Amino acid sequence: MAEPLVSAEPLSTPRLSLLPLRVEHAEEMAAVLSDPALHAFTGGTPDSPGALRARYERLVAGAPDPTVSWCNWVLRPRADSHLVGTVQATVTGRHTAEIAWVVGTPWQGRGFASEAARALVEWLGRSSVRTVVAHIHPEHLASAAVAAAAGLAPTEEEQDGERRWQLLLSD
Repeated sequence: MAEPLVSAEPLSTPRLSLLPLRVEHAEEMAAVLSDPALHAFTGGTPDSPGALRARYERLVAGAPDPTVSWCNWVLRPRADSHLVGTVQATVTGRHTAEIAWVVGTPWQGRGFASEAARALVEWLGRSSVRTVVAHIHPEHLASAAVAAAAGLAPTEEEQDGERRWQLLLSD
């Protein structure tokens, strides 16, 4: 498999460490992501530790398409040793990134997702990415607030019942 065009690297914010995803994170993250309410807008059910481990093995191995980079991080508050969520970017052709985030239910409402999403967008802006996109269910107000905090704005486009949010980065 070819080297990815962009690779996740450790990032930090005032309150968070964004650590590149490792397979070893699966067991702890399965507990973080175990609340079925996290799937209210996206569908599905929480993964078991084994299923999440298999998913993380695929993610860490990288995208089979050499023009696509899968960049994934887990979030760890600096004041705590426990993981609380994830952020991710799928970078296509070096210039477009689709981002997503999830924070476990016990840690929501503390600004972790917004802080991590801002750090992710800043990191993408230091690369060759020029368009950042997120797809958000129109009723998912918390996710819309995270997207807005990261600088994205809603467009008129919809895909599979989700609104496209977008940010154009300058050169």
